[in-house]
Amino acid sequence: MNPVGPYRLRLMTHGSAWSAPLPDARCATAWQRADGTVVVRASDDEGVERARFMLALDDDTSEFHRRFARDVLLGPTARLMTGWRPLRLATVTHAAVRAVSGQLVDSRRARQIERAILRACGQEVATRPGLRRLSPARLAGCGLAGGRSATLARLCRTIDLEGLRGHDSEAVAARLGREPGIGPWSIGVIALEGLGRFDVGLVGDLGLIKLTSSLRGRWVEGWETAELLAPYGEWQGLAGEMLLLGWSRGLVPAADPDVARRTRLRTRRAA
Repeated sequence: MNPVGPYRLRLMTHGSAWSAPLPDARCATAWQRADGTVVVRASDDEGVERARFMLALDDDTSEFHRRFARDVLLGPTARLMTGWRPLRLATVTHAAVRAVSGQLVDSRRARQIERAILRACGQEVATRPGLRRLSPARLAGCGLAGGRSATLARLCRTIDLEGLRGHDSEAVAARLGREPGIGPWSIGVIALEGLGRFDVGLVGDLGLIKLTSSLRGRWVEGWETAELLAPYGEWQGLAGEMLLLGWSRGLVPAADPDVARRTRLRTRRAA
């Protein structure tokens, strides 16, 4: 398969190949040849098409890199990471599990909760039928604290999550936003990792909070990350992911992790 636009699978996988589970106990694998062609293997045509979506092979990011190559904050990362695209999950339902599991916990704990939910479903990929079998109490037993177990149970019962693919991002955000317990960050995770949308940012992401705090010299509120992402318009979802990549590699000018740590410490001491 020929990716549309610049594409470097090695940047996304930190290795030479990619593999991921699909629904119904299937699996897909992929690797990129020296000529840029990506070879995808799955048990059937449906699996190949799903893998194509998960790998973002058809989502050309050339315009993003062209437009923001000289951006003050994003430019160095956009130039260095040309060909990188966020990988996606096999189902929107799985993205919803990840979105709720990751609320107010660190990434390591979030993945532990996510894996516990998948084990409870008896699946490697969360599906709506599998998730609907779990009660809020059973989800709480997987590590979801507070009302988040009720939020996830209600979400998979009241919304056709896979059907969200047929709606534009504004309509998706409006529908999900009416659900108690689902805020901008969770909507961003579902949009990016479940729907493959680049126009919805991870507003309130802890990494972006730290980055924005470093740039502003004070600890910021989650909503202020929307101001960081707003200049990137329809690319703000991809921009947020790129900024996090650049932040972790020291590529965001004037953004010092030590400043973020000091501002957070001052805020905690003043509380």
